[in-house]
Amino acid sequence: MTTRTVTGVYEGMATQDGAGVSLTRIIGQPAIKRLDPFLMLDFFSSDKPGEYIAGFPPHPHRGFQTVTYMLAGKMRHRDSVGNEGLIQSGGIQWMNAGRGLIHEEMPEQEEGLLQGFQLWVNLPASQKMSAPGYQDIQPDAVPHVSLTDKTIVKVLAGNLEGQAGPVQTNSVKPLFTDFIVSERDKFDVTLPADHTAFVYCYEGGVEIAEKPVEQGQLAVLSAGDFFSVKAEKAAKFILVAGAPLREPVVQYGPFVMNTDEEIQQALQDYQSGKLAN
Repeated sequence: MTTRTVTGVYEGMATQDGAGVSLTRIIGQPAIKRLDPFLMLDFFSSDKPGEYIAGFPPHPHRGFQTVTYMLAGKMRHRDSVGNEGLIQSGGIQWMNAGRGLIHEEMPEQEEGLLQGFQLWVNLPASQKMSAPGYQDIQPDAVPHVSLTDKTIVKVLAGNLEGQAGPVQTNSVKPLFTDFIVSERDKFDVTLPADHTAFVYCYEGGVEIAEKPVEQGQLAVLSAGDFFSVKAEKAAKFILVAGAPLREPVVQYGPFVMNTDEEIQQALQDYQSGKLAN
């Protein structure tokens, strides 16, 4: 059994996306462009309607999957292939853009806290032109694992300690978990040794592999079978892991393919109205 270590700790970058939604870009910024197979990670958190109310109007995607996990508030999804769903606090939406679709994500509230994550997961070349798909998972469908008598983990996707999450995907099959850790607790987390893995602390602070990780920081982990977690104070963090694809990545905004020619084709398809057909 080999121990994982922290290879780097990164701060997110404040930015805006959609129609002016304020957010923190954690992966997909100059300091950390991507972590194969993960392309982007955003964290949004505001109780000021002016920072989120305009939402994410219709926009295209091709070649990857998006994951939206709501911690607080409500967000409605609609897309060009007829899917619609409301993501609520504790719920998750997993969308396969595949060969292409146009979707929107709009806050369904005019006041209060809107908080959550959006993760972009790359698709292997063999599945970039797969059929679009959508899963809308309600909070009561998300299972919990008690790692200790003080720590609970929500398993959103993948498998942790024998507990499978509700997201079903035949592509990268990543692990996406939300840890709620009480003060003065410690434990180990086991992962497939060769999987890319990272932790993002969104509340409190925690030691990951003996490295302090504070609120708003991302810790990237080395390869290995397990890593240690120690908390002197209460903390909340997500742990995400997945098998790297080790394939070329060519990205142009909302299109992520393997070659420049495929990007040009995506642009042509979008401009001619064929992307979502």
